[in-house]
Amino acid sequence: MRMLVSLALAYGWLAQQPPVVLENLGKPMKIAFQCSGDDIHNSGLSCTEEEPCTVYLELTMIEPVGNQLFVIGNIHSRATTLYALLLASSDAGKTWREPVERVRGASLDHLRFVDFEYGWIGGQLLQPLPHDPFVLITTDGGKIWRLRPMFDEQRFGTILAMWFDSRSGGSVVLDRGQSSEGLRYELYESPTGGESWMVREAADRPMRIRRMPAIPLDTGWRIRPDAATRAFRIEKRAGEKWANVASFLFELDPCKPPQDRQIEPPTEPVTPPKTEEPKPEAERPKPTLKRKKQ
Repeated sequence: MRMLVSLALAYGWLAQQPPVVLENLGKPMKIAFQCSGDDIHNSGLSCTEEEPCTVYLELTMIEPVGNQLFVIGNIHSRATTLYALLLASSDAGKTWREPVERVRGASLDHLRFVDFEYGWIGGQLLQPLPHDPFVLITTDGGKIWRLRPMFDEQRFGTILAMWFDSRSGGSVVLDRGQSSEGLRYELYESPTGGESWMVREAADRPMRIRRMPAIPLDTGWRIRPDAATRAFRIEKRAGEKWANVASFLFELDPCKPPQDRQIEPPTEPVTPPKTEEPKPEAERPKPTLKRKKQ
């Protein structure tokens, strides 16, 4: 039996984030990010106080579910991906939150809902090579997400395509990489809503999921980078035009090494003034008992 929490802790996937709610006031919002010493070490960054590492936000896909919006992306430096990111709005873009903990060193590339309750997000870890593909699963409309690894053991590979056509049935095409032995591409199917996966086919070239539309579905929503505001714009089609609903700044707070705690020099011990020790009392002669004369 797969133990999700044990695997997540072993690989260091999850990083606790405070439950911050971003309020959309019409200006580009800034995602909260504070780089830690572990982030610098695990990512192999060379950041100094004088030359900190620039950190960026990237948003890649949006999915509307009724009045809710779900956006996937990542937080990255110039050289490496630091965290995968999921943003959600339950009020058509007025406020935003992160409904799942950020996944360290991972990318989220596929997002699919089949109704107002069941949804999946596909991704994988990236360092040193893409490995350990996983799915995030929700059955309550995105309030709670569970991370489920596709395999019990460590496996190299990238999810090229993912599609669910019902609450229980889904498919994934996995790219195992050029250095893998055997056929490079594998088709997996899940009859359990992403809880478990079985290989159905292998080939030397990418396969197409039969039930998946050849052209991405037009949801009437899009993500567009805007150079003027240096932000990603979340836009909704309004007739022949696109209306801005929300936007998020490209650049986040940079990575710096944590400042060492200033240690105060020890103070010289204070020597108490000498006091004369009390002289011992002279021994008293032991009392003797004298008999009275009769």
